[in-house]
Amino acid sequence: MIALAGTIGAGKTSLTQLLADHLNSQAFYESVEGNKILPLFYKDPKKYGFLLQIYFLNKRLDEIKASYGNDLNVLDRSIFEDALLFKLNADMGRATETESDIYSSLLSNMMEELPDQVHQKAPNLLITIQVSFDTMLKRIKKRGRSYEQLANDPSLYSYYKNLNERYVNWYEQYDESPKMLIDGDKYDFVEDEQAAQQVLKMIDAKLAELNLK
Repeated sequence: MIALAGTIGAGKTSLTQLLADHLNSQAFYESVEGNKILPLFYKDPKKYGFLLQIYFLNKRLDEIKASYGNDLNVLDRSIFEDALLFKLNADMGRATETESDIYSSLLSNMMEELPDQVHQKAPNLLITIQVSFDTMLKRIKKRGRSYEQLANDPSLYSYYKNLNERYVNWYEQYDESPKMLIDGDKYDFVEDEQAAQQVLKMIDAKLAELNLK
C-alpha cells in the first residue's frame, strides 16, 4: 500500500492516478466531489468541523480495508494526516479542543481495532508532495471549487498558509512507515509530462530500495 500526503492543491489526486497506472494497481481517492459535508464546513467550520472529520475517518478506514487486497494500491491521502488537519481547525477556533481530543482518541481506538493479521494500518511507503504557498493558491484557484476560493472567503488565506506550514513539520515528524518527499514546485508533474516521468523514476527507485518492486 502506498499513501500520498500533502496540502490542498499539492497534486495528490494527479500523482495517485499517474502512479496507479504506472504500477498497474488500483487508485483510491479522497471523497471530495460527492462529499455533501465539505461545502457546509467551508460555510460554517465551527458547526461542521467535527462531523467532517468523522466522515473522513470512516472513509479512510474503508479505503485501508479495500486497498489491502492487492499489492501497491495507491491512496490519495493518508489517515495519519487527519489529526493534523483537525488540530489546525481547533487551534484556529474552528473546532473545540474537546472535539479535537475526542477525535484523536477515536482515531487511536479505531486503528487498534483493525486486526494486524488482516489489515495493514500504515502504508509501505508514504509519499509527501511539498509545494510552495504560491503554488498551493494557484492550484486551488485553477480547480475552481467555489467554496475553496479566497475571492469568496478571504479568511481562508490564513487557514491555507497555516496548513501549508504545518505540513512541513508533520512530514519531518512522521515515523509510521518509510517515506519520501517530492518537490512539487521543482517537478510539476501535474502540467509537465517530463517532470511526471522523472517523479515516477524517483518513486521506482525508492520502491526498489525498499524491495517493494
